[in-house]
Amino acid sequence: MLPWKRPGRTPRARRTITALLLVVAAFAAPTATATAATPTAEATTASRGWNDYTCKPSAAHPRPVVLVHGTFGNSVDNWLVLAPYLVNRGYCVFSLDYGQLPGVPFFHGLGPIDKSAGQLAVFVDKVLASTGAPKADLVGHSQGGMMPNYYLKFLGGAAKVNALVGLAPDNHGTTLLGLTKLLPYFPGAEDLLSAATPGLADQVAGSAFMTKLNALPDTVPGVRYTVIATRYDEVVTPYRTQYLDGPNVRNVLLQDLCAVDLSEHVAIGTIDRIAFHEVENALDPAHATPTDCLSVIG
Repeated sequence: MLPWKRPGRTPRARRTITALLLVVAAFAAPTATATAATPTAEATTASRGWNDYTCKPSAAHPRPVVLVHGTFGNSVDNWLVLAPYLVNRGYCVFSLDYGQLPGVPFFHGLGPIDKSAGQLAVFVDKVLASTGAPKADLVGHSQGGMMPNYYLKFLGGAAKVNALVGLAPDNHGTTLLGLTKLLPYFPGAEDLLSAATPGLADQVAGSAFMTKLNALPDTVPGVRYTVIATRYDEVVTPYRTQYLDGPNVRNVLLQDLCAVDLSEHVAIGTIDRIAFHEVENALDPAHATPTDCLSVIG
């Protein structure tokens, strides 16, 4: 599916400020702990063909694919299109929830990113043990495309990962359209943001987390990297900061593949079949086919 029409162009800064203030207010206030029992994400997604721990990788696709959602995402909603897309093409596909805050259901990726990377490490070990594969491939959206870099660099993930594919990853942080540059002018705002949603604060360009992550080279030996970006990204700005530098890196701009694709930050990771075709090429480069505007078919 290709979103041919961009969202309405009410002032982006106003929407971004409003969203950020709502987030801070919601998570700074006390939250009640959920009491109702809900099905686990694994139980929910297994019925749709992914998170099936009986799946064994085939000779054609010998590695399981682990999907890593973005900020405010979860293991189901972020992948309602991409997960079945890959399952239908013969991949064993798994997804996890990470970065949960106490008392906050559904919206994940909000906890400290180094701790989230530790959750990813545990999950990858579980998937490898289940499938019997020596390595996995990772596909992440937004924070989910950047956070695995911490796992690869600092938590031993490089020995267990063959490829990392990032859809609109904030690999070098983001200014959120310059909004974060205003934080020093509002005493206490930065501390509130960090205390309420550390996963957001960690993603600000120049944060302690980003400084540590990017003090090392962008890549680690033995892992293939693909970054898929859109010039219409309104969250990870400027969009070129998503790109990685190093060997075994392919940086892709969606509009170089299909000039009329107007997907923005959310759409590229959730519904854009052109981006998903490029994900498949990154997972199986030996059988890659050209990605263009017709890749939405089939």
